[in-house]
Amino acid sequence: MIHTTAIVDPGARLAEDVEVGPFSVIGPDVEIGPGSRIGPHVVIKGPTVLGARTRIFQFASVGEDCQDKKYAGEPTRLVMGDDNVIRECVTLHRGTAQDRGETTIGSRNLFMAYVHVGHDCVIGDDCVLANQATLAGHVTLGNFGILGGLSAIHQFCHFGDHAMAGGGSIITKDTPAFVMINGNPARVHGLNQVGLKRRGFSTEAIKALNECYKLIYRQGLTVPQALEEIRRRYSLVETEAFAASIEVSTRGIIR
Repeated sequence: MIHTTAIVDPGARLAEDVEVGPFSVIGPDVEIGPGSRIGPHVVIKGPTVLGARTRIFQFASVGEDCQDKKYAGEPTRLVMGDDNVIRECVTLHRGTAQDRGETTIGSRNLFMAYVHVGHDCVIGDDCVLANQATLAGHVTLGNFGILGGLSAIHQFCHFGDHAMAGGGSIITKDTPAFVMINGNPARVHGLNQVGLKRRGFSTEAIKALNECYKLIYRQGLTVPQALEEIRRRYSLVETEAFAASIEVSTRGIIR
Protein backbone atom coordinates (compact mmCIF):
# COMPACT_ATOMS: atom_id res chain seq x y z
CA MET A 1 0.00 0.00 0.00
CA ILE A 2 3.05 2.26 0.42
CA HIS A 3 5.03 2.87 -2.78
CA THR A 4 8.68 1.92 -2.64
CA THR A 5 9.77 5.49 -3.46
CA ALA A 6 7.69 7.07 -0.68
CA ILE A 7 9.42 8.10 2.56
CA VAL A 8 7.43 7.44 5.73
CA ASP A 9 9.06 8.31 9.04
CA PRO A 10 9.02 5.51 11.64
CA GLY A 11 7.34 7.95 14.01
CA ALA A 12 4.29 8.31 11.72
CA ARG A 13 1.18 6.29 12.57
CA LEU A 14 -0.73 5.08 9.52
CA ALA A 15 -3.75 2.78 9.58
CA GLU A 16 -3.06 -0.59 7.96
CA ASP A 17 -4.97 0.15 4.75
CA VAL A 18 -3.59 3.64 4.05
CA GLU A 19 -2.23 4.05 0.51
CA VAL A 20 0.80 6.28 -0.10
CA GLY A 21 1.81 7.17 -3.66
CA PRO A 22 5.23 7.57 -5.28
CA PHE A 23 7.70 10.15 -3.90
CA SER A 24 5.44 11.29 -1.07
CA VAL A 25 7.04 12.24 2.25
CA ILE A 26 5.32 11.68 5.59
CA GLY A 27 7.13 12.97 8.65
CA PRO A 28 7.07 12.06 12.33
CA ASP A 29 4.05 12.84 14.53
CA VAL A 30 1.66 12.30 11.61
CA GLU A 31 -1.43 10.17 12.17
CA ILE A 32 -3.55 9.07 9.18
CA GLY A 33 -6.89 7.30 9.64
CA PRO A 34 -8.19 4.17 7.89
CA GLY A 35 -9.27 4.18 4.27
CA SER A 36 -7.09 7.19 3.41
CA ARG A 37 -5.31 7.59 0.08
CA ILE A 38 -2.26 9.82 -0.24
CA GLY A 39 -1.31 10.57 -3.85
CA PRO A 40 2.16 11.06 -5.38
CA HIS A 41 4.49 13.91 -4.42
CA VAL A 42 2.52 14.84 -1.27
CA VAL A 43 4.30 16.23 1.81
CA ILE A 44 2.70 15.80 5.26
CA LYS A 45 4.47 17.24 8.29
CA GLY A 46 3.48 16.78 11.93
CA PRO A 47 2.14 17.10 14.45
CA THR A 48 -0.82 16.41 12.16
CA VAL A 49 -3.89 14.20 12.55
CA LEU A 50 -5.89 13.20 9.46
CA GLY A 51 -9.18 11.36 9.94
CA ALA A 52 -10.60 8.36 8.13
CA ARG A 53 -10.94 8.25 4.34
CA THR A 54 -8.85 11.36 3.72
CA ARG A 55 -8.02 11.80 0.01
CA ILE A 56 -4.98 13.90 -0.89
CA PHE A 57 -3.93 14.59 -4.47
CA GLN A 58 -0.48 15.29 -5.88
CA PHE A 59 1.75 18.15 -4.76
CA ALA A 60 -0.34 19.09 -1.71
CA SER A 61 1.48 20.32 1.42
CA VAL A 62 -0.31 19.40 4.65
CA GLY A 63 0.76 20.36 8.18
CA GLU A 64 3.71 22.52 7.21
CA ASP A 65 5.11 25.28 9.45
CA CYS A 66 2.98 28.40 9.19
CA GLN A 67 4.08 31.58 7.43
CA ASP A 68 3.62 33.82 10.49
CA LYS A 69 6.93 35.59 11.16
CA LYS A 70 6.41 35.08 14.91
CA TYR A 71 6.50 31.31 14.50
CA ALA A 72 9.67 29.94 16.10
CA GLY A 73 9.32 26.20 15.62
CA GLU A 74 6.86 25.45 18.42
CA PRO A 75 5.12 22.02 18.21
CA THR A 76 1.75 23.27 16.99
CA ARG A 77 -0.82 21.01 15.30
CA LEU A 78 -3.16 20.47 12.38
CA VAL A 79 -6.20 18.30 13.12
CA MET A 80 -8.70 17.20 10.46
CA GLY A 81 -11.85 15.09 10.62
CA ASP A 82 -13.05 12.38 8.24
CA ASP A 83 -13.80 12.25 4.50
CA ASN A 84 -11.93 15.38 3.50
CA VAL A 85 -10.73 15.82 -0.10
CA ILE A 86 -7.55 17.83 -0.66
CA ARG A 87 -6.84 18.53 -4.30
CA GLU A 88 -3.66 19.48 -6.15
CA CYS A 89 -1.22 21.99 -4.62
CA VAL A 90 -3.34 22.77 -1.55
CA THR A 91 -1.44 24.18 1.46
CA LEU A 92 -2.80 23.59 4.99
CA HIS A 93 -0.66 25.06 7.78
CA ARG A 94 -0.44 24.28 11.47
CA GLY A 95 -1.26 26.76 14.24
CA THR A 96 0.84 29.22 16.25
CA ALA A 97 1.73 29.29 19.93
CA GLN A 98 0.43 32.87 20.10
CA ASP A 99 -3.14 31.73 19.33
CA ARG A 100 -4.84 28.31 19.52
CA GLY A 101 -1.76 26.32 18.70
CA GLU A 102 -3.89 24.32 16.29
CA THR A 103 -5.52 24.60 12.89
CA THR A 104 -8.78 22.65 13.12
CA ILE A 105 -10.73 21.29 10.15
CA GLY A 106 -13.96 19.29 10.37
CA SER A 107 -15.27 16.54 8.08
CA ARG A 108 -16.49 16.19 4.48
CA ASN A 109 -14.81 19.33 3.21
CA LEU A 110 -13.57 19.84 -0.35
CA PHE A 111 -10.41 21.88 -0.88
CA MET A 112 -9.98 22.44 -4.61
CA ALA A 113 -6.65 23.09 -6.33
CA TYR A 114 -4.31 25.73 -4.85
CA VAL A 115 -6.49 26.50 -1.81
CA HIS A 116 -4.57 27.90 1.17
CA VAL A 117 -5.65 27.59 4.82
CA GLY A 118 -3.51 29.68 7.16
CA HIS A 119 -2.52 29.07 10.76
CA ASP A 120 -5.05 28.77 13.60
CA CYS A 121 -8.05 28.63 11.26
CA VAL A 122 -11.18 26.77 12.34
CA ILE A 123 -13.20 25.18 9.53
CA GLY A 124 -16.48 23.37 10.15
CA ASP A 125 -18.05 20.50 8.21
CA ASP A 126 -19.25 20.20 4.59
CA CYS A 127 -17.48 23.29 3.27
CA VAL A 128 -16.39 23.85 -0.33
CA LEU A 129 -13.37 26.03 -1.07
CA ALA A 130 -13.03 26.46 -4.85
CA ASN A 131 -9.75 26.89 -6.72
CA GLN A 132 -7.29 29.33 -5.13
CA ALA A 133 -9.60 30.38 -2.30
CA THR A 134 -7.42 31.67 0.54
CA LEU A 135 -7.92 31.91 4.30
CA ALA A 136 -5.51 34.12 6.22
CA GLY A 137 -4.61 33.19 9.77
CA HIS A 138 -7.20 32.95 12.56
CA VAL A 139 -10.21 32.71 10.21
CA THR A 140 -13.37 30.83 11.26
CA LEU A 141 -15.37 29.20 8.46
CA GLY A 142 -18.77 27.83 9.46
CA ASN A 143 -20.50 24.61 8.42
CA PHE A 144 -21.58 24.40 4.76
CA GLY A 145 -19.63 27.56 3.92
CA ILE A 146 -18.88 27.99 0.21
CA LEU A 147 -16.03 30.13 -1.13
CA GLY A 148 -15.83 30.80 -4.85
CA GLY A 149 -12.56 30.58 -6.75
CA LEU A 150 -9.94 33.28 -6.08
CA SER A 151 -11.80 34.56 -3.03
CA ALA A 152 -9.86 35.61 0.07
CA ILE A 153 -10.77 36.12 3.73
CA HIS A 154 -8.85 38.59 5.91
CA GLN A 155 -7.32 37.37 9.17
CA PHE A 156 -9.60 37.04 12.23
CA CYS A 157 -12.78 37.16 10.12
CA HIS A 158 -15.77 34.90 10.74
CA PHE A 159 -17.72 33.38 7.84
CA GLY A 160 -21.10 32.08 8.95
CA ASP A 161 -22.84 28.73 8.47
CA HIS A 162 -24.45 28.21 5.04
CA ALA A 163 -23.03 31.48 3.71
CA MET A 164 -21.70 31.70 0.16
CA ALA A 165 -19.07 33.96 -1.42
CA GLY A 166 -18.89 34.51 -5.17
CA GLY A 167 -15.65 34.06 -7.09
CA GLY A 168 -13.05 36.75 -6.56
CA SER A 169 -14.60 38.09 -3.36
CA ILE A 170 -12.31 40.00 -1.01
CA ILE A 171 -13.75 39.56 2.47
CA THR A 172 -12.50 41.95 5.15
CA LYS A 173 -15.47 41.88 7.54
CA ASP A 174 -17.51 39.13 9.22
CA THR A 175 -20.12 37.35 7.10
CA PRO A 176 -23.45 36.50 8.79
CA ALA A 177 -24.86 33.01 8.44
CA PHE A 178 -27.12 32.16 5.47
CA VAL A 179 -26.21 35.13 3.23
CA MET A 180 -24.58 35.53 -0.19
CA ILE A 181 -21.71 37.96 -0.70
CA ASN A 182 -19.65 39.08 -3.68
CA GLY A 183 -17.25 41.75 -4.83
CA ASN A 184 -14.09 43.64 -3.88
CA PRO A 185 -14.66 44.65 -1.18
CA ALA A 186 -17.40 42.06 -0.67
CA ARG A 187 -20.99 43.22 -0.17
CA VAL A 188 -24.08 41.28 0.82
CA HIS A 189 -26.44 40.31 -2.01
CA GLY A 190 -29.33 38.62 -0.25
CA LEU A 191 -30.10 35.33 1.41
CA ASN A 192 -28.59 32.06 0.12
CA GLN A 193 -32.07 30.76 -0.65
CA VAL A 194 -31.12 28.16 -3.27
CA GLY A 195 -28.52 26.63 -0.96
CA LEU A 196 -30.97 26.52 1.94
CA LYS A 197 -33.64 24.82 -0.18
CA ARG A 198 -31.14 22.22 -1.37
CA ARG A 199 -30.22 21.44 2.23
CA GLY A 200 -33.81 20.89 3.28
CA PHE A 201 -34.61 24.08 5.18
CA SER A 202 -38.34 24.52 5.63
CA THR A 203 -40.34 27.17 3.79
CA GLU A 204 -41.19 28.71 7.17
CA ALA A 205 -37.52 28.99 8.14
CA ILE A 206 -36.47 30.52 4.80
CA LYS A 207 -39.30 33.06 4.96
CA ALA A 208 -38.36 34.02 8.51
CA LEU A 209 -34.68 34.35 7.57
CA ASN A 210 -35.61 36.62 4.66
CA GLU A 211 -37.49 38.86 7.05
CA CYS A 212 -34.55 38.85 9.47
CA TYR A 213 -32.24 39.78 6.62
CA LYS A 214 -34.44 42.77 5.79
CA LEU A 215 -34.40 43.90 9.42
CA ILE A 216 -30.60 43.90 9.42
CA TYR A 217 -30.01 45.38 5.97
CA ARG A 218 -33.12 47.19 4.70
CA GLN A 219 -34.95 48.90 7.57
CA GLY A 220 -32.41 51.53 8.60
CA LEU A 221 -32.03 50.05 12.08
CA THR A 222 -28.82 49.84 14.03
CA VAL A 223 -27.50 46.30 14.45
CA PRO A 224 -28.50 46.12 18.16
CA GLN A 225 -31.99 47.40 17.30
CA ALA A 226 -32.37 44.86 14.50
CA LEU A 227 -31.20 41.98 16.70
CA GLU A 228 -33.65 42.96 19.41
CA GLU A 229 -36.47 43.04 16.86
CA ILE A 230 -35.47 39.66 15.41
CA ARG A 231 -35.63 38.02 18.83
CA ARG A 232 -38.91 39.72 19.64
CA ARG A 233 -40.58 38.45 16.47
CA TYR A 234 -39.03 35.00 15.92
CA SER A 235 -38.07 31.98 17.99
CA LEU A 236 -36.83 29.54 15.33
CA VAL A 237 -33.47 27.80 15.63
CA GLU A 238 -32.49 29.26 12.24
CA THR A 239 -33.31 32.86 13.14
CA GLU A 240 -31.41 32.55 16.42
CA ALA A 241 -28.40 31.18 14.50
CA PHE A 242 -28.59 34.16 12.14
CA ALA A 243 -28.73 36.62 15.05
CA ALA A 244 -25.94 34.85 16.94
CA SER A 245 -23.62 34.94 13.90
CA ILE A 246 -23.96 38.72 13.89
CA GLU A 247 -23.73 39.13 17.64
CA VAL A 248 -20.34 37.39 17.87
CA SER A 249 -18.78 39.65 15.25
CA THR A 250 -15.68 41.49 16.43
CA ARG A 251 -14.75 43.11 13.09
CA GLY A 252 -18.24 44.23 12.13
CA ILE A 253 -20.45 42.54 9.56
CA ILE A 254 -20.32 43.00 5.82
CA ARG A 255 -22.80 45.70 4.82
